[in-house]
Amino acid sequence: MPTPYLSNPLCESGSQMTNELDTLNAVSTPKQQFGGGWTAEKLERVRKYLVAYATIMRNQKFRFAYIDAFAGTGYNTPRVKKEEGTLSFPEFADDEAVGFLDGSARIALRVKPRFTKYIFIEKDPARFAELNKLKEEYPELASDIVLINADSNAYLRDICENRRWDRNRAVLFLDPFGMQVTWDTMKAIAKTKAIDLWILFPLGIGVNRLLRRDAKISEGWQRRLDDFFGTADWRNAFYETKAEPGLFGPEAKTEKIADFDGISRFFVERLKTIFSGVAKNPLALHNSASTPLYLLCFAAGNERGAKTAVKIAQDILKP
Repeated sequence: MPTPYLSNPLCESGSQMTNELDTLNAVSTPKQQFGGGWTAEKLERVRKYLVAYATIMRNQKFRFAYIDAFAGTGYNTPRVKKEEGTLSFPEFADDEAVGFLDGSARIALRVKPRFTKYIFIEKDPARFAELNKLKEEYPELASDIVLINADSNAYLRDICENRRWDRNRAVLFLDPFGMQVTWDTMKAIAKTKAIDLWILFPLGIGVNRLLRRDAKISEGWQRRLDDFFGTADWRNAFYETKAEPGLFGPEAKTEKIADFDGISRFFVERLKTIFSGVAKNPLALHNSASTPLYLLCFAAGNERGAKTAVKIAQDILKP
């Protein structure tokens, strides 16, 4: 599968991020509005990081891309599948969500300084067709917009594992509607040591809904949670078994003990096991009914630049 920006590096130097990354804390840019509520909030925070990142990278000898997985335009069409492991919960969404993914693509294309390449991945044929319009809307960037009609997990693992990253860098925005991203994909991203990741963790819209209070989770959903977290340790982290009096003596009873905060901490700790740096203050995003939908998280891939990258992200993530 061709990935032009990776196969034609800008320079032959494999050097790491220079000291400029260590001196930049934030980039002040005019505010833009992209809608209301939580969608505008997360878009604005990601935009700020993209501006800071591009400002640093324009003086480096790297090619640097913006990668947007699940980049189809909006949540207008409910993404619901009945088979175990793919179900999402559209009742948690609201009108504020419509058009969000459309906004994330255009945000990157409007960022100044510009990125070397823009890679948008979308499996759904109808949404992919909509993405093709981006080249018409941004003709000056058309030759550097790469549109990929493929499964995001498979494509990301391919470019992470089979391309040279010593000469390339990227910011990746992972925004699945539910729990489509697997931990194998996350590990591949982290292993590049070259990708900074923004991910919307499906806190209320996915994970919490699967964690039944009585622990009676189907085997299919248990496997999905294992694949999503990359471990079975969530069982002990989210549930507790106690002995309670019964008719014929003590009986074991397993109950859910994890709340939204506990689930969030678990995911952040999981990110720390594979990435060089992780923001300690992920942002919970609520719908109009004050229900936590997602957790906006940041993880830095490059060991040398992680400290400052995380510092910038944490400043951006402050309430």
